[in-house]
Amino acid sequence: MDDERKLHLYERIDEKSQKLPWYVSEYINKKKRIMSPATLLNYCHDYLIFFDWLLAEGFYDAESTNDIPLSCLESLTPQQIENFLSYLQFRLNNSTLTVNRKLSALKSLFHYLQNIAETSDLQPYIQRNAMAKIELNPVKEDQEAVAQKMAGKILWDNEYEQFRQFVAHDYGVVFKDNKKLYNFHVQNCERDTAIISLILGSGLRLSEVVGLNVDDIDFKKFSARVIRKGNKEQYVFFSEQAMLDLHDYMAVRSKKYDINQSNKALFISSPMGPKGTTRRLSPRAIENMVQKYAKAFGKPSLSVHKLRHSFATRYHAENNDIPKLRRQLGHSSVQTTMIYTHLSNDELKKAVDKMDERLEDQFPNE
Repeated sequence: MDDERKLHLYERIDEKSQKLPWYVSEYINKKKRIMSPATLLNYCHDYLIFFDWLLAEGFYDAESTNDIPLSCLESLTPQQIENFLSYLQFRLNNSTLTVNRKLSALKSLFHYLQNIAETSDLQPYIQRNAMAKIELNPVKEDQEAVAQKMAGKILWDNEYEQFRQFVAHDYGVVFKDNKKLYNFHVQNCERDTAIISLILGSGLRLSEVVGLNVDDIDFKKFSARVIRKGNKEQYVFFSEQAMLDLHDYMAVRSKKYDINQSNKALFISSPMGPKGTTRRLSPRAIENMVQKYAKAFGKPSLSVHKLRHSFATRYHAENNDIPKLRRQLGHSSVQTTMIYTHLSNDELKKAVDKMDERLEDQFPNE
């Protein structure tokens, strides 16, 4: 993640922190050293939802969330916290995984208040921690079920090149009679193709693609320097096709986007505003770009994350090397990577078919 984007995220974190009680802001400031700003910003969102709920439910009479004292948290019961989790699930329509994530953020905060933070007389900030009595919701779906749901939403076999070709050329053919769409595609087709090709050829995350600078690309080694979760630096390899598409994009980048030499961002937005300024392409812009092409291609469920899944599925099918795939994707746990072993069951199907053939040979009349 580049310094400019980090600064922007920290500014948003500080903005959110001002709406939270002092002890939450203290916790967030301490976590800045060890947590990525993107994750920390999500924590801030989660805490604001929780403290807004406390006020709305009348747990404390205050004008704003930052006035809620520690004693309010200390007096909460497990049942009241369960009510909050039900609010997340049934009123905000949060999935089980999302509820678990928000609960984990709250557990971490309450753990800090009870076991780490101390007053001037060496006492913990809170004595009671009802949050510690709440367990994460079990996720009922196993990896096989998750994989099968994912299977219909990613690219398979020839679709990899078909989708890339659609972005590079066919989209313009389909919309040749729509001047606005056609001209926008002509302006950005090399950039868009390079982004799609890079994700399909490396499995990079959206944040990693957004944060790339020109100097992060090693055109000789086919690798990109990225900052992964936990602020870990890593060099990630990408495909030869991605390299070719990056070369095509770099050949027109300066001319098409009128880039200031001080702008080191790899992927640039089209000139916007009365002054025609360009800037680093935002995460939302890349998500919208992928969605636009996916819908026109006939696979509206495709997203940046599904393109990452598509790469991982193809990599596993061709290499069958989970440790290398885990490193390529930047997973902290091998269990996360193991889901891709469930996505392609061709070998299993072949084995079953062969077993059926042997049975027919042995018992031809049954």
